Amino acid sequence: MGATTETVVMITDPALSQILQLRDQEAIPDLSLGLRIVGVGQNGFLYETAFLRPEDVEEGDHVEHHGDLPLAIPPDSLDNLRGAILDISDVPGSPGLVLRNPNPPTPTIEAPDAPPIALEGTVEERVSQLLAEHINPAIAAHGGFAELDHVDGDTAFVVLGGGCQGCGLAAMTLRQGIETAIRHNVPEITEVVDVTDHTAGANPFYA
Repeated sequence: MGATTETVVMITDPALSQILQLRDQEAIPDLSLGLRIVGVGQNGFLYETAFLRPEDVEEGDHVEHHGDLPLAIPPDSLDNLRGAILDISDVPGSPGLVLRNPNPPTPTIEAPDAPPIALEGTVEERVSQLLAEHINPAIAAHGGFAELDHVDGDTAFVVLGGGCQGCGLAAMTLRQGIETAIRHNVPEITEVVDVTDHTAGANPFYA
């Protein structure tokens, strides 16, 4: 692992300020922000973000410094993140970070072509089943969970809890993971809205 002067991802000042403030609330020193591409969804790349302890940053990771924040990117994500901008979400009522990536997925990264998961019941019941049985086990590793608040027409309103509540990356988690899964598996839903009260989160960032 080694720091580099090359800047692959830009971080806006408001986003950097939010990340540093949230990092300061953690009781773990020298945390880096990890960012990597984990796949391709219907709307583009899917990302994973997390705070990383020094021992969690892999040898060979690209590490660049944004002020006091080290940003670690694994080698297989570098080319597809060049020129991306980490910014504050401008979606009303959905605070958090958003990654604006100018790079479209290429054929070298395979998009998931699995058929929709077999779910039963009404739209509300199928969304709830998807969250409980397939999405929550995945985000439980970060101490978070997602629940359906209600459905209105083709829009599902979702509440994030646990480690996702108050998380500065919740907007990214919702759009690039949870929303993609819901839209793929419950086609009646075309939009997912985060209605979490993020000001009440006690654990605002993954660690």
